[in-house]
Amino acid sequence: MLDAVFPPQCPVCAAIVQEHAQLCPTCWNQVRFIGAPYCACCGVPLEFDAGGDALCLQCLTDRPAFDRARAVMLYDDFSRGLVLKFKHGDRLDPAPVFARWMARAGRELLDGADIIAPVPLHWTRLLSRRYNQSAILARHIAKAGGPSFVPDLLTRTRRTPSQGAMNRKERASNVRGAFALTARYEGTLKGRRIVLVDDVLTTGATAGHCARALRKAGADHVDVLTLARVALPDQASI
Repeated sequence: MLDAVFPPQCPVCAAIVQEHAQLCPTCWNQVRFIGAPYCACCGVPLEFDAGGDALCLQCLTDRPAFDRARAVMLYDDFSRGLVLKFKHGDRLDPAPVFARWMARAGRELLDGADIIAPVPLHWTRLLSRRYNQSAILARHIAKAGGPSFVPDLLTRTRRTPSQGAMNRKERASNVRGAFALTARYEGTLKGRRIVLVDDVLTTGATAGHCARALRKAGADHVDVLTLARVALPDQASI
């Protein structure tokens, strides 16, 4: 009865669809889903298939602190709208759909992982935004059969400026020392495999510093799973 009064709509264009938060065919065809070949480490799409262990130039010259990163789609003009509505526009209804996409894209990361945890927001930003979009995604992935969800595994120790206009070096400096293991989890991560969840991977600076904090606490393996990622980190901003 509710569907008759409020029929399911595409979260992008509001076209009528069969299920809530489902994309209509037109919008679906505009999503640039990431598939092989991609970098075995950071997951950025590669132009040529050089084998399953191939690395991009960036990872060859400056390996990230995390082990692997995977994402559902490229962050472009179309997906930007999806992400920003979810992140800043209180449009949380697509979260279960996004989580299913992420579970498929990150199956190799989730299999065998012990914990899934979000990249944290500083408490002041969480207060103003009212929710952590990364925690919502991680919780839905866990509910769908993923690893144990630990929403407060990491703490953001200081509020960092927005990174939208920063390049790779500036982003790395901006988040250096900004993350720490939450005190009550000290001594619990030895040998554990962690999957970090965020909405967008840009240069990997935030994910990298989170991974360093987890490794310092004893984690054996740290992977990163995001909804979207930019293809050219130094030429894109969010």
